[in-house]
Amino acid sequence: MKESKAIKNKYIKASALRYEPGNDNAPVLVAKGRGDVARKIIEIAKKENITVMENGALADILDKLDIYEEIPQELYKVVANIFAFLHKLNEKAGGKKL
Repeated sequence: MKESKAIKNKYIKASALRYEPGNDNAPVLVAKGRGDVARKIIEIAKKENITVMENGALADILDKLDIYEEIPQELYKVVANIFAFLHKLNEKAGGKKL
């Protein structure tokens, strides 16, 4: 049976990370939400030309963190790989915001 759009949207999750070398020891969770809040986070990111990446497993983990909490050390490698990938996309796009 196909899941209804309303039920599927209820499970949408989104998170936003910030990392400022020199200011942050590790990436920091600056926004997170489910459903309508998640859609708003994604909408704002797209409006601001910030790259949006889908990763359900990472979204599930980030959903357990508090806002302004640094990511746990166990996620450093995963997030570093994502940031490196996004940096390459950024260069190809001519300086688009991550």
